[in-house]
Amino acid sequence: MSAASDASGASAASSPSPAPSPPSGTPSVAARLDRLPLSGWHRRLIVIVGLGAFFDLYEVFLGGVLGAVLTDAWSLSGTQKSMVIAAAFLGMFAGANILSVAADRLGRRRMFLVNLALYSFFSLAAAFAPNLGVLLALRFLAGLGLGAELVLVDTYLAEFLPRRVRGRYISWAYTVGFVGVPIAALLGARLVASRELLGLAGWRWLLIFGAVGAFVIWAARSRLPESPRWLVSRGRGAEAAQVVAGIEERVTAGSAAALPPVPDEEPAPPVRRNVPLSEMFGPAYRRRTVMLWIFQVLQTVAYYGFGSLAPVVLVAKGYEVTESLTFAALSFLGYPIGSALAVPLIDRIERKLLIIGSAAGIGVFGIVFAAARLPWLIVTAGFLLTVCSNVFSNAFHTYQTEVFPTGMRSSAVGIAYSLSRLTSAVLPFVAVRVLDSAGATAVFTGSAVLIVLLCLDIALLGPRTTGRGLEAVAERPEGDPGAGTAAGKPTETTT
Repeated sequence: MSAASDASGASAASSPSPAPSPPSGTPSVAARLDRLPLSGWHRRLIVIVGLGAFFDLYEVFLGGVLGAVLTDAWSLSGTQKSMVIAAAFLGMFAGANILSVAADRLGRRRMFLVNLALYSFFSLAAAFAPNLGVLLALRFLAGLGLGAELVLVDTYLAEFLPRRVRGRYISWAYTVGFVGVPIAALLGARLVASRELLGLAGWRWLLIFGAVGAFVIWAARSRLPESPRWLVSRGRGAEAAQVVAGIEERVTAGSAAALPPVPDEEPAPPVRRNVPLSEMFGPAYRRRTVMLWIFQVLQTVAYYGFGSLAPVVLVAKGYEVTESLTFAALSFLGYPIGSALAVPLIDRIERKLLIIGSAAGIGVFGIVFAAARLPWLIVTAGFLLTVCSNVFSNAFHTYQTEVFPTGMRSSAVGIAYSLSRLTSAVLPFVAVRVLDSAGATAVFTGSAVLIVLLCLDIALLGPRTTGRGLEAVAERPEGDPGAGTAAGKPTETTT
């Protein structure tokens, strides 16, 4: 894959303006991308992007491990243990706001490189932290780098993948990332049990592993092209056409068949450039913004609550740290399996319905996990919970990319997603206190109540997106005059 030109740093104009339309008879960038058959080029893209997603997910696991291990090693109080878990999430909150907005202004590819470089450097530095204060500061800065990672994964892939398989292959990217989570948990159990390796404590090697792995993926990402849809939104249509032509050459080279013709395009408004962030709260997008903000606060409890707190909960049940990490690793096998299970479902079942059904499963199995005492039941409930978690995760990561236009997609999704990171930072302080005073069942029962509210939010406020073109969904939100219609008929095309 050849690298595209760096994105322009020009700032957004104060009002939206349409990108120049292609000459009459010239297919649009979106139509050319959507008609491509899946190829080796697409699959390599999915692997490179998906492996980067692993490090965001790895951090969720790592916070709980560090909290459990350092409680003994550094004699941490309950508040200090919560601070260890929360530090990276606070950094992610700041990073999601800063880097996701920058991705709409400076480009997806550039921010892909910036975020992993920051994470790799500060995670490596954290491995040599001499005390709690330095560790917390460096964990915050590492989190800052990862803040927009999943937002960029979602946005970047959604803007390249054909609409008929968009959800399916975003799910494959996350499956690639999630394969590493149980491996990381097992690695963590081994390193923690070994106490020291080459003179360094085992937990420090977990940080080194994250830093070195992220640098390898950074090197692979340096060859990625810029998003053609983003280039069009910045008025750089010639560059976008050049990137698409290069992709078409690679797809053609990997197949004996000729590319299918570009189909006639359904009527759609032109892709707008320089969309101001204030439009998130305008009549066209206000409902979607409110829906996504509420959802992101609540989904933290549903999803990150288990991943970050499972080792702490198991220690509270009376298991040793190494036992709790082994149980967690077996439970975490559900992450890649659930992600793979989402692949055949996500483009066949309306995404908002898939989100609601899988969230309900998280609530039920979370309560069982909390109440269980027998090891086999703990592992089984944890496994089924993580399976549901990743059907849920893959569905919502695809869904959130589809509801805003290209000119503000990364910003709008990133700002909303940052709320999940802020909630993740607060969650340990609340959950650990409730865990100590009322037990694990109370923690997960409270989570189940919040999951019910999440389901109502999606059901009442979320639009339908499955099978629709990215521009058709994002450029014509419900509530706009003529939204979703052309000559009085729906414009979306299902596949």
